[in-house]
Amino acid sequence: MTGLDIAYRRLYNQSIAPAAFEQPGDVVKRLGALQAQDYLAALWAVGLRMEAATEQTIEQAICDRKIVRTWPMRGTLHFVAPEDVRWLLALLTPRVIAGAAQRRKQLELDKATLARAEALFASALQGGRQLSRPEMMALLEQNGIATAGQRGYHILWWAAQNGLICFGPRQGKQDTFVLLDEWLPESKSLSREAALAKLAHRYFTGHGPATIQDLMWWSGLPAADARASLELAASQLAYEVIDGQTYWFSPALPTPQAAAPTASLLPGFDEYLLGYRDRSAVLNPAHATKVVPGGNGIFKPIIVIDGRVVGTWKRSLRKTKVLLEFDPFEPLSPAQMAAAAAAAEPYGRFLGLPVEISHSRIMGWRF
Repeated sequence: MTGLDIAYRRLYNQSIAPAAFEQPGDVVKRLGALQAQDYLAALWAVGLRMEAATEQTIEQAICDRKIVRTWPMRGTLHFVAPEDVRWLLALLTPRVIAGAAQRRKQLELDKATLARAEALFASALQGGRQLSRPEMMALLEQNGIATAGQRGYHILWWAAQNGLICFGPRQGKQDTFVLLDEWLPESKSLSREAALAKLAHRYFTGHGPATIQDLMWWSGLPAADARASLELAASQLAYEVIDGQTYWFSPALPTPQAAAPTASLLPGFDEYLLGYRDRSAVLNPAHATKVVPGGNGIFKPIIVIDGRVVGTWKRSLRKTKVLLEFDPFEPLSPAQMAAAAAAAEPYGRFLGLPVEISHSRIMGWRF
């Protein structure tokens, strides 16, 4: 297996090329968890992995409780399958919560204040009620709990990671929150050992080929737990050693034969790039700062051709169309340009708008 094989297998394994899933829940379950910090980008991250989908398809799946948005790992928002929410929270959030102790001290959030906030949320949301973020903040303020300076955000984060609340369906452009135990049916609890085994199996099945270091990055597990997780799942996985690194993946994963050039337009924060500590198999490190300018943690949408990240793109919504601007790192061949333009068509169908591709601001091409 070569670096190019790794890229092609990840494209196939993540259902990017070809898109294979029919239901949003199947996409999220396959990946284990899907980064959802940027809500609109995350909708496309799910949709592009489906044979046919629209934004409304994914949002309906949220309303129907087929996928759930919460903070299950790394203190960051993800879409998760409903049956996975509780065991992921139990396994991964205690370490994150403990690691934020200094931040709570800076925000002057003691245990008594957090407990009072949780009691307020529990009472206000009881009976299936949904409150928007501003309404949750107003509830705290009205009861003498200040929300300024990130206090309010941290209280929501705390309550979600402790399993009290999760996100409900959006109201317009506003997030809403619901009680987790009312929103989702009871699910089977897992022992710590079973949860570790399931986590590694999910990750390497959905993201492989990948290394144990990638698993540590994605999950936030410390080294000892990551090793234990892999050991527990190893009998269900295959591996290859490449340049001294061991890559794990599903033994059922075929070697895909992709027609070249194969292009995809992926959103910012997509699992294809963000889901690994070492991204060099798909992104030349020389171009990394073009995707994450200044290393600020904000990932731009990316153009992927034949498994490699070859540029970035951005959109501008109009009433009757969506404008896309491509920004390749280096000149593209005519075949690559045609493939990139063709990759824009599924995105237009997803939004329900015709697509117009403008000049690249650095290459001066029109597609």
